[in-house]
Order: sequence, then structure tokens, then C-alpha cells
Amino acid sequence: MLDFSFYKDKKVLVTGHTGFKGSYMCEVLLKHGAHVTGYALAPPTEPSLFELCGLHERMHSIEGDIRDLSHLKSVFDQVRPEIVIHMAAQPIVRVSYERPVETFETNIMGTVNVLECCRLTDSVRSVINVTTDKVYRNTDDDKIQGTQPSDGSERAGQPDSRVDAAGGIRGYVETDVLDGYDPYSNSKSCSELVTGSYIRSFLKDKGTAVSTCRAGNVIGGGDFARDRIIPDCLRAVEKEEEIIVRNPYSIRPYQHVLEPVCCYLMIAMRQYEDASYCGAYNVGPDASDCYTTGELTGLFCDKWNIALPEGFRASWKNVSDGGPHEAGFLMLDSSKLRSVFGWHPVWNVERAMEEIVRFDRAYINNEDVRRIVAGTIDSYLDGELLLTK
Repeated sequence: MLDFSFYKDKKVLVTGHTGFKGSYMCEVLLKHGAHVTGYALAPPTEPSLFELCGLHERMHSIEGDIRDLSHLKSVFDQVRPEIVIHMAAQPIVRVSYERPVETFETNIMGTVNVLECCRLTDSVRSVINVTTDKVYRNTDDDKIQGTQPSDGSERAGQPDSRVDAAGGIRGYVETDVLDGYDPYSNSKSCSELVTGSYIRSFLKDKGTAVSTCRAGNVIGGGDFARDRIIPDCLRAVEKEEEIIVRNPYSIRPYQHVLEPVCCYLMIAMRQYEDASYCGAYNVGPDASDCYTTGELTGLFCDKWNIALPEGFRASWKNVSDGGPHEAGFLMLDSSKLRSVFGWHPVWNVERAMEEIVRFDRAYINNEDVRRIVAGTIDSYLDGELLLTK
């Protein structure tokens, strides 16, 4: 599993460090003595976990755009990182419909620029490119009927390869076709292909270990993004309003943000020590943690109402807005990650939701959320330690 002592005094460059997941990544690295440099645009939300935790005061934080190759290269030259965790992206599906060119530029050319800097920087030993579960061609949107793809690669009526003999549907595996539907998902599919080309053309020969990690939907305290269900829950209960759910039937594999963060660090460590661990990895929860959006919202309401029995009673309602296409069903098969590394989730969604409600209550009451985040990390790592014994 993950030996955090490995990161003591390591030089780690994190792109996208001002985001929700990036902030947790930096907190974990700082806790274990890494020399952390972040490269990203200003925090994408107001408020932001990055600012609430005062991370700009505790790490080397550089404001920059991964589309700016010359600036990014100057940072690599200055920092001389050993490990690069590439998390910067335009990550919202609905925004990708509003700003497709920006999404493709950021998620494709941004990846090209990060990998080019890795190619030109001899100190870099280990690289993680974080993508998404949405990189796969989502055959479930065709109701598993074998409809004709746009590229003609499959015949109409051909049985779907993800349907087993009993009629069940398996999760996506790392060898499935990469063909995201919307601009965000497709740009991340392209990011995977770019990474593969750089590995074969340059990075493998120069001894730089690279993996891509395809994570499902993450949840956790401190996410303030638009068009995400948990931040929508927080905004509603803060105003003492009913939670609006626009697509309650979409099924997603939810996991606490610390699950993929620690997986990325585990893979970065293992491939730093042994390049045979390089590859593409799905990072998803157990099948039991695939929830519909409505079920997840209901769980939030239950945990909120238990925590505040005398306060505002959280509730939700279905208000479909006919928004742009999003995949209806997504599930990852993470058996490769389990078999190669012996990995397993530490928290299920119900346990994760308890931490979310604890953070949200503290935030609404103007408490020290940095202390809450630190406690969440300690609790998670204590649980991981018990699982490895």
C-alpha cells in the first residue's frame, strides 16, 4: 500500500492545486513533509477550500495557466520536481458545452504542455495524469442495444461486450474504448491518448514513469463547484431551502475525495521505485457505492437531519431542467488496481457523507474548517492503517 514516509522531502509539483481535489492532495503531501509546489489558475470558486485552509501561506503556490508552455517550463526549471501530479483541468460537463474550445485547449494542450515539460526536465521521475471515468465510450446511453457508433467501428445490432451471460452489465475496464461523448469527457479521452504517445515516444526511454488514473465522482467537505450535487446541497441548507435535483436517476460511482488522492500518491510512489507499475488505472469505489443522484441527496438529507435534530430539516425535490446530455450510467471496474496494489476503499459513501455534513455544519457556523479537514485526513489515514494490518 502507501508508505507516506516516502514523500518526506520529495519535490512534488501539483497542477490544479487550487481546486477541491487539489487542495486535499496538497494537505496530505504537506502533512507528510513533501516540498509542494502548486501551479494553477486562481481558485475556481468563491469560497474555496484552498483559501479557507490557508494553503497559499503554507506551500509554494504559483498562479499560471497550463496552456502557457513558456511559463510552465520556467516553473519546472525553477522547482526541478521529482514527482508531478497533473490535476489541472476544466472539469465540469455543463461548462464544456458552454465553452468547448477552452475545454479542449485546457484538457488536451494543457496535458501536452505538462508532458513536454516532463520530457525536458531531467529531475522528473514519476508522473500521474488524472483523467475521469467519463473517458470511456458510454454504451449504456444506447440502452445496451448495440446501436451504430459514429465511427462505424461496430455493427448495428452487435451485442455489447459489457453484457455478461446473465444479462448483467460489468463496469468499464482499462482496455475499453476511449470515446467520451461531451466536450469535457472527449477532451479527457484525448488526454489519455496524448499521454500514451508521450510515453512511447519520449518518456519511457528517458526513465520517466507515467500512469493515468481514471477516477469516478468524488465527494467531500469543501467542494463549492457549480453543477455538483453535494455543493448544491450545501448551498440549499445554508439558505434553508429545499434541494433541487435536476437528474435524480443518473447513476454514479461516488467516493470520498481522499480515496483517489491516496491512490494517486500510492501509484506515483510505486512507479517511482519500479517502472513496471506504470499503466492506466481505474480508481473507483465498490459496486455498492454506485448511487443515483436522488439516493445520494437523500443520504445527505438523512445525515444532516440526524446531526441537527432541532434545526432546519433538509429535503429535496426533482426538478428536471432538460439540460445537455450527460451519461446516464457509469461504473468502473477497479479490479486491476486491487490486484496490482492490493488496494481497497477505506470509507463507503455513508461514512463519507458523515464527514461532509461535519464540514458543512462547521462552514455554516463559521468554524475553523482547516481543523475539520485535518481531522478528516487523520480519520481516513487511521482507517487505512487498520485495513493494512
